[in-house]
Amino acid sequence: MLTDRYGLLVSTNVAAARDAYVDGVDLLLTVYPGAAASFDRAIAADPSLALAHIGKARAFQLAGNLAAMRESLATALALSDGSSARELSHIDVFRHLFAGQAVAALGAVRLHVETWPRDALVLSLAANQGGLIGMSGLPGREQDLVDFLERLAPHYGEDWWFEAHYGMALSEIGRHSAAHPKIERSLAQVRRNAYGAHAFAHLCYETGERDSGIAFMRDWLPLYDRGGGLFGHLNWHLGLFELHAGNLEGGLRLYDDAFCADDHRGAVHQKLSDSSSFLWRSELAGHPRDHARWAKLQQYAKEKIPRPGFSLADWHVALAYAAGGDDAALQSWVRAIEELADAGRYPSGPTIPAVARAFAAFQRGDHAAAIDLIVSMLPDRERMGGSRAQVDLVEATLLRAYLSTGRDAEARHLLAARRPGPAGLPVAGLGAA
Repeated sequence: MLTDRYGLLVSTNVAAARDAYVDGVDLLLTVYPGAAASFDRAIAADPSLALAHIGKARAFQLAGNLAAMRESLATALALSDGSSARELSHIDVFRHLFAGQAVAALGAVRLHVETWPRDALVLSLAANQGGLIGMSGLPGREQDLVDFLERLAPHYGEDWWFEAHYGMALSEIGRHSAAHPKIERSLAQVRRNAYGAHAFAHLCYETGERDSGIAFMRDWLPLYDRGGGLFGHLNWHLGLFELHAGNLEGGLRLYDDAFCADDHRGAVHQKLSDSSSFLWRSELAGHPRDHARWAKLQQYAKEKIPRPGFSLADWHVALAYAAGGDDAALQSWVRAIEELADAGRYPSGPTIPAVARAFAAFQRGDHAAAIDLIVSMLPDRERMGGSRAQVDLVEATLLRAYLSTGRDAEARHLLAARRPGPAGLPVAGLGAA
């Protein structure tokens, strides 16, 4: 029996099938396009390789092709009789994921890696801020992710894929000196690792090294295929650095060309979250509202995300409705979230409704109400999901509300309490205060 790059048995005796399968997994792990084609080559060499079908299903899921995902899953399940215990468990994890059973999927991941810690494709489902732990909506999820990866670290050593994820998780809780060498080693081993670039962008943000972030992203992005799932989001990171540097025009060029482009290849929610957060931040920095761009985002949200259920997307949908002054849509959206929460089906609880109402209050100029709402939910902002860089939009809004109501002392107190690296948020009036 042949093995994969992590030394795990793969149920095939056809080397070409194994090699193509490993290529497909690496493309998924590095967030590069072409994984489905690699899995097709594996299947052509050995049609009975269930792992290749489940890998293809994952590629389809990430591309938003859910019908093809379900078809590949069904094929994998039909072929699984001759699979090993590890492969059966691997397939079962993805079965839960594809069914939308996030809690069950995370439980299956945790159980699986106890026995097969080096199954990187399974681990990838929970190894980053956008994964099953990062999006769990639970308090303490940042530390939980670090603890989860720390237990697995001895099994990976200086593996380039693992160190990028572990490094970013450490960066998110402020352990920058531990994060930096891991992320640098990862990129030194595999420069074309999009998640390594992503981790480095976050590290630069968290340490306040804006200029280093700009230089790195301008150098790295030309290496990356436009069809890669992180192309838009990495350009958002560069746009955010440009905004922090006072270069709105440069940020807007990236907005139009990359992270809100019509040919955006990333996840649906990523296009909305990156675009709406950038526009909102630009306004907090003192730039005028672009009504045409907001109108397009609202229409996109209504077409692509018709109902709530994913917290990171949900609060950015609320942001788009608030910016457009669509109170009816916002209130309907919030009520739908609250109904899910009341039914025990929304792990973030009341956090998203509170921040959604805060955005609406800020938009209509009721800064006192926005302040009260944000201050009440701020201790639980971790439950909103996503990275600290993304959630910082809430504190930036609070700072602008403080300054708009002459509450400069409270603004200074908030800044003093923030982590030092990204304390200099681009908020109009902050320098004078």
